[in-house]
This record gives sequence, structure tokens and C-alpha cells, in this order.
Amino acid sequence: MLDGRYRVDARIAVGGMATVYRAVDTRLDRLLALKVMHPALATDATFVERFIREAKSVARLSHPNVVGVFDQGADGAYVYLAMEYVAGCTLRDVLRERGALQPRAALDILEPVLAALGAAHRAGFVHRDMKPENVLIGDDGRVKVADFGLVRAVGAATNTTGSVLGTVSYLAPEQIEHGTADTRADVYACGIVLYEMLTGAKPHAGDTPAQVLYQHLNADVPPPSAAVPGLAAELDDLVASATARNPEVRPHDAVALLAQAREGRALLGDDQLDLVPPRAGSPADEAAGSGPEDATSVIARALPGEDDGVQRTSRLATPPQPGPEIGQVPEPAGHRPARGPIGGARRGLLAAVVAVLLVLGVGGGVWYINSGQFTKVPTVLGQTQAEAEKRLTDAGLDVKGVKRDYSSAYKRGTVMAADPAPGDRIRGNGSVTLTVSRGPEIVKVPNLKGLPLADAKRDLAKAGLAPGKITRAFSQESEQNTVISTDPKAGTERNPDSAVSLVVSKGAPVDVPGVTGETVEDATRTLEEAGLTVKVASARVHSPEDAGSVAAQSLAEGKQAAKGDTITLTVSKGPRMADVPDVTGKNVDDATRELEGAGFKVEVEKKFPFLGDTVASQSVNGGEQAPEGSTITITTKGL
Repeated sequence: MLDGRYRVDARIAVGGMATVYRAVDTRLDRLLALKVMHPALATDATFVERFIREAKSVARLSHPNVVGVFDQGADGAYVYLAMEYVAGCTLRDVLRERGALQPRAALDILEPVLAALGAAHRAGFVHRDMKPENVLIGDDGRVKVADFGLVRAVGAATNTTGSVLGTVSYLAPEQIEHGTADTRADVYACGIVLYEMLTGAKPHAGDTPAQVLYQHLNADVPPPSAAVPGLAAELDDLVASATARNPEVRPHDAVALLAQAREGRALLGDDQLDLVPPRAGSPADEAAGSGPEDATSVIARALPGEDDGVQRTSRLATPPQPGPEIGQVPEPAGHRPARGPIGGARRGLLAAVVAVLLVLGVGGGVWYINSGQFTKVPTVLGQTQAEAEKRLTDAGLDVKGVKRDYSSAYKRGTVMAADPAPGDRIRGNGSVTLTVSRGPEIVKVPNLKGLPLADAKRDLAKAGLAPGKITRAFSQESEQNTVISTDPKAGTERNPDSAVSLVVSKGAPVDVPGVTGETVEDATRTLEEAGLTVKVASARVHSPEDAGSVAAQSLAEGKQAAKGDTITLTVSKGPRMADVPDVTGKNVDDATRELEGAGFKVEVEKKFPFLGDTVASQSVNGGEQAPEGSTITITTKGL
């Protein structure tokens, strides 16, 4: 029993910072998960203070895809969190069991993860440790993200344990190089997780954490289609956008990445979403391989309980060669039975056949040694990545990976180098690494003023730049939905893939006319003549306006709107009627309070010589009804 309230039933998991237990809140009779900090860490007052502070912050984050935090406390040396219990498994469990996922399943998991992170980002939180172990998939199919803000120091990445290696696989370059982590670090980690779901493997692997960290800093994440042929280009683009090494190029937070994911998904057909990857159904870390220099059979598999991304193999000995057939007797040494003429002829014929076969065998062997076992790398320079990969595949070769580099000689997106080089001979079924051009190292922002937004985005892509933040503004000179200006300005030099912000015209401003009190027909005509679109709300409201006339408009009179904008009109049900209280004979102050309390306005008229303070009459008699908010006039008695 922890803190006299939580009964611990079973241990669920052990991490570098805490142990998680399944428990029951005996006070509320509720099943939950207890995350208990390791006692050794609880001696660090600064760490405990941070643990508690961030736990309280995350507890305020309410989202259906975030694991909720119910309570926080301490029982002696045990500092704990009481959290929502999710019956199911982690994404890591799914990847271990199934390997690569179909694109539809990968996006079905990614989108709620991004929704959870997006809510956190907009609330000012950064996860900083996004990985498959922190994505929980409930038995009911719900996806939830755990461990917001409760992460170990980045310095722990120099450890060599398998769990830490799994963590460094998702660190953004700026986390490694500068120790900084904002919302874009979570975006990078989500891109790595998406790559792993689509391919069944991490993009960067190595025997030590240092090797993995080096690749994060110096190598782009390859497109997942390089590992899964036929994967849609939109998924390649999504991974490339999220895992750009320069954080300025990435979507600024998970909300922006979620929008990109949904936009890309909408472009995919059912056949692309339901593509079955080659590694589907295989463990995520499984990889088979053997070469002609290895005479034994090799079966690659992850050892039980280990998930460090390092391939381990077990070897099965080559089976023994068969001996003589049963019943066959070896011929005694030196014994040569006598041969007749028929035996001699047969022997001569057999010798001739053997000689021919020997010549053919020797020739074939020489051909195989010199040429037959090799394939010539075809010319792929200047071709698009897709064209080059197809040509290599047709030649019986695999694409080992794709690098990207700057080039002023090759157009952006075309192959600028191959290793081995075109014309070189490699063993049949060998692999080739392609280098694809990113275009010139410095590009100029094109002049986009006056272009429709879609054309402007296309021209930016051609120049090797990316559309950034898009804002809209009124403009008398620029047509609606065309570019007014860019930031940076046209002609400015930038690195490829830099974002360019666009200001897009909303068209000339329209002054909204006031139509409150008019009939719906007259109001609609007035607004449409001003170039606006009209919508009438289905619900009606009580108002001082006559029944059937306009009670309110969504944009007030005198405000500015763009041509074609929609103005919503709310129709009046007429004023609400209320009972008028009888206040005759009461003093003016009491009468005024009673009438105003009933929902009316009050005017007071005093009779000469104006010295009386008692109500002699009221404009609407007590007991009658009048429109709510209307004015009741009370008259005082004279002396």
C-alpha cells in the first residue's frame, strides 16, 4: 500500500527514471498506473522539484490522446505519480511483433499522436522523449501518448545500454549538438517514428550510441520508399519534412505536421494506403544476410529481451555431405577388371563426353569468375530518383540508400552520383548508393508577387525553397488569393529548403452594411449588392426587433470583410413578454428596483410641485405583460 491509498497489484515496466506498477485507488475504487521514481533519484532535491512541477503542469493538460495524471505525492523515499491505466500495449510491442506497418495503419497511429503533441505544444509543453515506447495502444484501439516532460537528461545518451540506444535513435540534431529541445524536436522524433512504422527499422543504426548520434548530425533520413518499393512519394515528403536536420525547415510544431499528414493522406488512394511492406509480419529489428564468403547458413534474429537495434545472428552448421549409396562396394585399390571390345568402345565414348563437358565447365567457370557473377552498374546520372531506382532494379541491383548533397551542375531531385559508379562491375544482386542533388548551395527567392497561391508554392519548390507561414491581408491592388509580398524579399539568397513566408491578398476590403431590423429579404439584397455572401442561422432568438426581421449579424456594421465573405444573419422571434409588477403606492426607489428586477427599463415623471415620492400611476398596469427590456414610465403624486 502506497501513501495509505494506492494498493500495488503488479509491476508493469522498469525505466531509467522510475518503475511503473498497476494499482488500485482504494479510496475511489479505480484502476490506475503508479509511476514511482527510483529512490536513488529521490535524493536529488532539484530533480524531485522538477518532477513534481512538470507533473502538475501536465495534469492540467486534458486531451483524449494524452495519458492523464490524477495525483502526485510522496511516501517516505517514494515519489510517485498516479496516472491513467491503459490496458493494451506499446507501439514498440506492435513493431516487434509485426515489423513494418501498412501506410494506413501507420497514419492511423501517427495522427492521434500528433494531436496529443499538438495540444501540448499549444499549451507550452515539449515532450522531449518521443519514441514508440511512449505511444500506448489500448485494447479498444485508442492511441495515447505518455511521459510528457518527464524525461531523462540528454547527457544520459552517452550510455551504452540498449534502452538508451533506443532513445538516442529519436534525438533531433539540435538536442545532440546544443542540448536544446523545442516543439520541433518532437516533430523530428515523430518523423523517425513514422519512418520506423513504414519500414520496420530505424533510419540510423549502429553498434554504439555514438555512431547513431553521428548519423543524426551528418546524414539525412533516407526516404522510406528506398526500403519499401512502391511507397507513395507523399509519405517520403512527410518523413523528409519532419526529419530535416535544420530545425528551421521543419514544421514549427505537431499541429503543423498533423495538417501536412492529413493533406498527404487525402492524396493517397486505397491501394497506396493498403500497400503491404516486405517486412510486414517480421520483427522490426530482424534482418537476414549472408555472403558468398560465409559458407554457413545465417539466420538473423533479435535475442530475447533485447531491443538495442544491434543485429545478432545464430549460425546453423552446413549439413554433412552424403556418403556412398547403400549397398555400394568400393573398388579394391589396384584391381582392374578385364575389358572387352564393347567396354573399350564405351570407355572411349565416355571419355569424349567427359572431355567436352570438361571444356564447357572450365569455360563456364572462367566466364563466371571473370564476368558472369558481376553486373555492370547502369548510367543513372541526371535521372530522377524514381527513374534511377527503377533502372537499377531492372538491372537486378538494389538501392542501398539515398544521400543528398548540393550541386550546381545537376537539377534538384536528380541523381548526381552513384556508389559504385556507373560502368563499374559489382556482384549480381549487389547494392548501389545514390546521391541526389539538392540544387545549388545558395538559391535566390523568386519574385512571386501577383501569382496565385498554388503557382507561388510550385515556383518555390522549383527554386528549392519551401512555403512557410501564410498570412492574409486586404489589398486594393492585388487580386484575391494572389501573393502580395514574401519574407524574405525576392532576390534574397537563402539555403535550399529554407521557408519563405507569404502574404496573400484577401481582395479589396468591403465595408459591411448594417441590416439589423430589416426583413431577411431586404438584408440579403443589401449584403449581396455589397459583394458578400449571406447565410441565415437556423435558430431564432428573442430580441427587441419585430418577429421575422434581422436580430443580429455576424460581422457588425462598419467592419471590413473580403469580397465573397459570408455574413450570418440571426432572425428575431420578437421580444420576450414579461409580467409587469404593480408598483402604485410605492416610493420611487422601491418601484424602480422592482421593475428593473422584472427586466424593464424605468422612467420617472414627477407632478408639480415635484415634492411627492409616491407612485401614483404606471404606463403599463400591474398584471399586464410588456416586451422584456421595454420602458415603463411611473408618475409620482404631487403634494
